[in-house]
Amino acid sequence: MAKKLRITLKRSLIGRPEDQRLTVRSLGLRKTNHSVEQPDNAAIRGMINKVKHLVEVEEI
Repeated sequence: MAKKLRITLKRSLIGRPEDQRLTVRSLGLRKTNHSVEQPDNAAIRGMINKVKHLVEVEEI
């Protein structure tokens, strides 16, 4: 497993349920095409899995 993940918000949050919006916000993402680096752990992987249709993930 990689030590870090680069997560990029690729789709808009307009019209998405509130729980998905909060999950994206807790990952540290704000706007479309905004990227953040997060540690690769089970909690982050779970959040990514919940919004996998909105984000793009690459291992660093």
